[in-house]
Amino acid sequence: MAVASPPVAPAGVASLSRLRRRGLGLGLVGTVCAIVIAVAVVAAVLGPVIAPHPPNAIDLAQAYIGPTTGHPLGFDGQGRDLLSRLIVGARTAMLGPLVVVALSTVIGVALALVAAWRGGWADAVLSAAMDILFAFPGILLAVLAAAVFGPSLIAAALSLAIAYTPYVMRVVRSAALKQRAQPYVAALEVQGLAVRAICVRHLLRNLSELVIAEATILFGWAMLDLAAISFLGLGVQPPQADWGVMVSEGETGVLQGYPAEALSAGIAIVVVVVAFNLLGERLSDRRGARG
Repeated sequence: MAVASPPVAPAGVASLSRLRRRGLGLGLVGTVCAIVIAVAVVAAVLGPVIAPHPPNAIDLAQAYIGPTTGHPLGFDGQGRDLLSRLIVGARTAMLGPLVVVALSTVIGVALALVAAWRGGWADAVLSAAMDILFAFPGILLAVLAAAVFGPSLIAAALSLAIAYTPYVMRVVRSAALKQRAQPYVAALEVQGLAVRAICVRHLLRNLSELVIAEATILFGWAMLDLAAISFLGLGVQPPQADWGVMVSEGETGVLQGYPAEALSAGIAIVVVVVAFNLLGERLSDRRGARG
Protein backbone atom coordinates (compact mmCIF):
# COMPACT_ATOMS: atom_id res chain seq x y z
CA MET A 1 0.00 0.00 0.00
CA ALA A 2 1.48 3.33 -1.03
CA VAL A 3 1.98 5.89 1.68
CA ALA A 4 1.13 9.45 0.71
CA SER A 5 4.07 11.76 1.12
CA PRO A 6 3.48 15.08 2.93
CA PRO A 7 2.91 18.04 0.67
CA VAL A 8 5.99 20.06 -0.09
CA ALA A 9 5.68 23.82 0.03
CA PRO A 10 6.98 25.75 -2.97
CA ALA A 11 10.55 26.98 -2.64
CA GLY A 12 9.49 30.62 -2.45
CA VAL A 13 6.95 29.96 0.30
CA ALA A 14 9.45 27.85 2.25
CA SER A 15 12.08 30.57 2.02
CA LEU A 16 9.59 33.19 3.18
CA SER A 17 8.56 30.97 6.09
CA ARG A 18 12.17 30.48 7.15
CA LEU A 19 12.77 34.20 6.91
CA ARG A 20 9.79 34.89 9.14
CA ARG A 21 10.88 32.31 11.69
CA ARG A 22 14.51 33.27 11.79
CA GLY A 23 14.52 36.89 10.63
CA LEU A 24 15.49 39.37 13.30
CA GLY A 25 13.03 38.08 15.88
CA LEU A 26 11.38 41.49 15.94
CA GLY A 27 7.80 40.50 15.23
CA LEU A 28 5.31 42.46 13.18
CA VAL A 29 5.67 45.67 15.20
CA GLY A 30 9.44 45.59 15.05
CA THR A 31 9.39 44.96 11.32
CA VAL A 32 7.04 47.89 10.73
CA CYS A 33 9.29 50.10 12.85
CA ALA A 34 12.33 49.02 10.86
CA ILE A 35 10.53 49.91 7.62
CA VAL A 36 9.60 53.35 8.97
CA ILE A 37 13.21 53.97 9.97
CA ALA A 38 14.44 52.79 6.57
CA VAL A 39 12.11 55.25 4.83
CA ALA A 40 13.37 58.07 7.08
CA VAL A 41 16.97 57.12 6.31
CA VAL A 42 16.31 57.13 2.56
CA ALA A 43 14.71 60.57 2.85
CA ALA A 44 17.69 61.80 4.86
CA VAL A 45 20.22 60.51 2.35
CA LEU A 46 18.39 61.27 -0.90
CA GLY A 47 16.17 64.14 0.24
CA PRO A 48 17.50 66.87 -2.08
CA VAL A 49 17.37 64.44 -5.01
CA ILE A 50 13.86 63.04 -4.51
CA ALA A 51 12.21 66.27 -3.32
CA PRO A 52 9.73 67.32 -6.05
CA HIS A 53 10.47 71.04 -5.66
CA PRO A 54 13.25 73.26 -4.24
CA PRO A 55 12.60 73.36 -0.48
CA ASN A 56 13.52 77.05 -0.07
CA ALA A 57 11.81 78.44 -3.19
CA ILE A 58 9.54 81.27 -2.01
CA ASP A 59 6.31 82.25 -3.75
CA LEU A 60 4.26 84.54 -1.52
CA ALA A 61 1.30 84.23 -3.89
CA GLN A 62 1.00 80.59 -2.75
CA ALA A 63 1.21 81.30 1.01
CA TYR A 64 -1.02 79.04 3.09
CA ILE A 65 -2.64 77.42 0.08
CA GLY A 66 -3.77 73.87 0.69
CA PRO A 67 -3.02 70.75 -1.34
CA THR A 68 -2.99 71.22 -5.10
CA THR A 69 -1.83 69.18 -8.08
CA GLY A 70 1.88 68.50 -7.65
CA HIS A 71 1.80 69.84 -4.08
CA PRO A 72 -0.01 67.20 -1.99
CA LEU A 73 0.68 68.94 1.35
CA GLY A 74 0.22 72.49 0.11
CA PHE A 75 2.43 75.46 0.97
CA ASP A 76 3.72 77.16 4.10
CA GLY A 77 3.43 80.82 5.06
CA GLN A 78 6.12 81.81 2.57
CA GLY A 79 4.77 79.77 -0.33
CA ARG A 80 7.31 76.95 -0.02
CA ASP A 81 6.28 73.41 -0.88
CA LEU A 82 5.65 71.53 2.38
CA LEU A 83 6.32 68.04 1.04
CA SER A 84 9.72 69.08 -0.30
CA ARG A 85 10.65 70.73 2.99
CA LEU A 86 9.46 67.68 4.90
CA ILE A 87 11.59 65.33 2.79
CA VAL A 88 14.71 67.52 2.84
CA GLY A 89 14.22 68.27 6.54
CA ALA A 90 14.72 64.58 7.30
CA ARG A 91 18.47 65.05 6.75
CA THR A 92 19.12 67.32 9.74
CA ALA A 93 16.40 65.56 11.75
CA MET A 94 18.31 62.27 11.36
CA LEU A 95 21.88 63.57 11.21
CA GLY A 96 21.73 65.37 14.56
CA PRO A 97 20.59 62.31 16.55
CA LEU A 98 23.14 60.18 14.70
CA VAL A 99 25.96 62.44 15.91
CA VAL A 100 24.55 62.43 19.45
CA VAL A 101 24.20 58.65 19.63
CA ALA A 102 27.54 57.94 17.95
CA LEU A 103 29.53 60.18 20.30
CA SER A 104 27.69 59.25 23.49
CA THR A 105 27.87 55.52 22.68
CA VAL A 106 31.58 55.50 21.86
CA ILE A 107 32.51 57.55 24.94
CA GLY A 108 30.04 55.80 27.23
CA VAL A 109 31.09 52.29 26.21
CA ALA A 110 34.80 53.15 26.53
CA LEU A 111 34.29 54.56 30.03
CA ALA A 112 32.13 51.60 31.01
CA LEU A 113 34.79 49.09 29.94
CA VAL A 114 37.50 51.00 31.80
CA ALA A 115 35.38 51.20 34.95
CA ALA A 116 34.41 47.52 34.81
CA TRP A 117 37.94 46.31 34.09
CA ARG A 118 39.88 48.51 36.47
CA GLY A 119 37.36 48.64 39.28
CA GLY A 120 38.40 50.26 42.57
CA TRP A 121 39.16 53.97 42.47
CA ALA A 122 38.82 54.20 38.68
CA ASP A 123 35.29 52.84 38.83
CA ALA A 124 34.42 55.12 41.76
CA VAL A 125 35.76 58.25 40.06
CA LEU A 126 34.08 57.55 36.72
CA SER A 127 30.78 56.67 38.37
CA ALA A 128 30.89 59.87 40.45
CA ALA A 129 31.60 61.94 37.32
CA MET A 130 28.65 60.37 35.54
CA ASP A 131 26.41 61.07 38.55
CA ILE A 132 27.36 64.75 38.30
CA LEU A 133 26.46 64.82 34.58
CA PHE A 134 23.09 63.28 35.41
CA ALA A 135 22.23 66.52 37.21
CA PHE A 136 22.40 68.52 33.95
CA PRO A 137 19.49 68.04 31.52
CA GLY A 138 20.49 67.86 27.87
CA ILE A 139 18.38 70.84 26.83
CA LEU A 140 19.97 72.96 29.57
CA LEU A 141 23.44 72.09 28.26
CA ALA A 142 22.25 72.98 24.75
CA VAL A 143 21.08 76.39 25.98
CA LEU A 144 24.47 76.99 27.59
CA ALA A 145 26.29 75.90 24.43
CA ALA A 146 24.13 78.20 22.31
CA ALA A 147 24.93 81.08 24.63
CA VAL A 148 28.67 80.44 24.33
CA PHE A 149 29.08 79.25 20.73
CA GLY A 150 25.90 80.50 19.12
CA PRO A 151 22.86 78.49 18.07
CA SER A 152 23.65 75.64 15.68
CA LEU A 153 22.96 71.97 15.17
CA ILE A 154 26.59 71.07 15.97
CA ALA A 155 26.54 72.83 19.35
CA ALA A 156 23.21 71.25 20.25
CA ALA A 157 24.33 67.77 19.19
CA LEU A 158 27.59 67.96 21.14
CA SER A 159 25.70 69.14 24.23
CA LEU A 160 23.25 66.26 24.06
CA ALA A 161 26.10 63.80 23.46
CA ILE A 162 27.64 64.88 26.76
CA ALA A 163 24.29 64.63 28.53
CA TYR A 164 23.55 61.15 27.11
CA THR A 165 26.96 59.63 27.90
CA PRO A 166 26.07 58.78 31.55
CA TYR A 167 23.04 56.77 30.41
CA VAL A 168 25.15 54.63 28.11
CA MET A 169 27.97 54.28 30.61
CA ARG A 170 25.69 53.17 33.46
CA VAL A 171 23.82 50.52 31.44
CA VAL A 172 26.93 49.09 29.75
CA ARG A 173 29.02 49.18 32.95
CA SER A 174 26.49 47.01 34.77
CA ALA A 175 26.58 44.38 32.03
CA ALA A 176 30.37 44.67 31.65
CA LEU A 177 30.88 43.91 35.35
CA LYS A 178 29.01 40.63 34.90
CA GLN A 179 31.11 39.75 31.86
CA ARG A 180 34.29 40.71 33.70
CA ALA A 181 33.53 38.08 36.34
CA GLN A 182 33.03 35.27 33.82
CA PRO A 183 35.57 32.41 33.78
CA TYR A 184 36.47 32.95 30.12
CA VAL A 185 37.95 36.35 30.97
CA ALA A 186 40.26 34.82 33.58
CA ALA A 187 41.25 32.14 31.08
CA LEU A 188 42.13 34.77 28.49
CA GLU A 189 44.25 36.63 31.05
CA VAL A 190 46.10 33.42 31.91
CA GLN A 191 46.82 32.90 28.22
CA GLY A 192 48.50 36.31 28.18
CA LEU A 193 46.04 38.08 25.89
CA ALA A 194 46.34 41.86 26.08
CA VAL A 195 43.71 43.77 28.03
CA ARG A 196 42.70 45.78 24.97
CA ALA A 197 42.20 42.63 22.94
CA ILE A 198 40.07 41.05 25.67
CA CYS A 199 37.87 44.13 25.96
CA VAL A 200 37.44 44.70 22.23
CA ARG A 201 37.30 41.14 20.91
CA HIS A 202 35.35 39.52 23.73
CA LEU A 203 33.71 41.88 26.23
CA LEU A 204 32.53 44.35 23.62
CA ARG A 205 31.40 41.57 21.32
CA ASN A 206 29.27 40.01 24.05
CA LEU A 207 27.81 43.43 24.89
CA SER A 208 27.10 44.42 21.28
CA GLU A 209 23.37 43.60 21.34
CA LEU A 210 22.89 45.63 24.52
CA VAL A 211 24.80 48.57 23.04
CA ILE A 212 22.75 48.48 19.84
CA ALA A 213 19.46 48.32 21.73
CA GLU A 214 20.47 51.22 23.98
CA ALA A 215 21.65 53.30 21.01
CA THR A 216 18.39 52.69 19.18
CA ILE A 217 16.32 53.95 22.11
CA LEU A 218 18.60 56.95 22.63
CA PHE A 219 18.29 57.85 18.95
CA GLY A 220 14.58 58.46 19.39
CA TRP A 221 15.08 60.58 22.48
CA ALA A 222 17.85 62.55 20.80
CA MET A 223 15.60 63.30 17.83
CA LEU A 224 12.90 64.56 20.18
CA ASP A 225 15.33 66.74 22.16
CA LEU A 226 16.94 68.21 19.05
CA ALA A 227 13.52 68.99 17.58
CA ALA A 228 12.67 70.82 20.80
CA ILE A 229 15.96 72.70 20.68
CA SER A 230 15.36 73.73 17.06
CA PHE A 231 11.83 74.76 18.01
CA LEU A 232 13.36 77.12 20.58
CA GLY A 233 15.64 78.57 17.89
CA LEU A 234 18.84 77.11 19.34
CA GLY A 235 19.47 74.33 16.83
CA VAL A 236 18.98 74.30 13.06
CA GLN A 237 18.46 77.83 11.82
CA PRO A 238 15.87 78.96 9.24
CA PRO A 239 15.46 78.93 6.30
CA GLN A 240 17.09 75.48 6.35
CA ALA A 241 14.46 72.76 6.21
CA ASP A 242 14.21 70.82 9.46
CA TRP A 243 11.31 69.17 11.22
CA GLY A 244 11.81 71.10 14.45
CA VAL A 245 12.09 74.37 12.54
CA MET A 246 8.93 73.52 10.61
CA VAL A 247 6.99 73.00 13.84
CA SER A 248 8.27 76.35 15.09
CA GLU A 249 7.51 78.25 11.87
CA GLY A 250 4.15 76.50 11.56
CA GLU A 251 2.98 77.97 14.86
CA THR A 252 1.82 81.10 13.05
CA GLY A 253 -0.12 78.99 10.58
CA VAL A 254 -1.87 77.16 13.41
CA LEU A 255 -3.12 80.47 14.80
CA GLN A 256 -4.40 81.38 11.33
CA GLY A 257 -6.23 78.10 10.87
CA TYR A 258 -3.58 76.44 8.68
CA PRO A 259 -1.87 73.73 10.79
CA ALA A 260 -0.48 71.69 7.88
CA GLU A 261 3.17 72.72 8.34
CA ALA A 262 3.40 72.15 12.08
CA LEU A 263 1.16 69.08 11.93
CA SER A 264 3.06 67.29 9.14
CA ALA A 265 6.46 67.88 10.76
CA GLY A 266 5.12 66.95 14.20
CA ILE A 267 3.65 63.71 12.90
CA ALA A 268 6.95 62.85 11.18
CA ILE A 269 8.85 63.39 14.45
CA VAL A 270 6.39 61.34 16.51
CA VAL A 271 6.28 58.44 14.03
CA VAL A 272 10.06 58.14 13.74
CA VAL A 273 10.65 58.55 17.49
CA VAL A 274 8.05 55.89 18.31
CA ALA A 275 9.57 53.58 15.69
CA PHE A 276 13.04 53.91 17.21
CA ASN A 277 11.77 53.37 20.75
CA LEU A 278 9.68 50.32 19.86
CA LEU A 279 12.53 48.83 17.84
CA GLY A 280 14.93 49.40 20.72
CA GLU A 281 12.51 47.68 23.11
CA ARG A 282 12.20 44.71 20.74
CA LEU A 283 15.97 44.40 20.57
CA SER A 284 16.19 44.58 24.38
CA ASP A 285 13.49 41.94 24.76
CA ARG A 286 15.27 39.66 22.30
CA ARG A 287 18.51 40.02 24.24
CA GLY A 288 16.69 39.31 27.51
CA ALA A 289 15.10 36.18 26.05
CA ARG A 290 18.55 34.90 25.12
CA GLY A 291 19.79 35.50 28.64
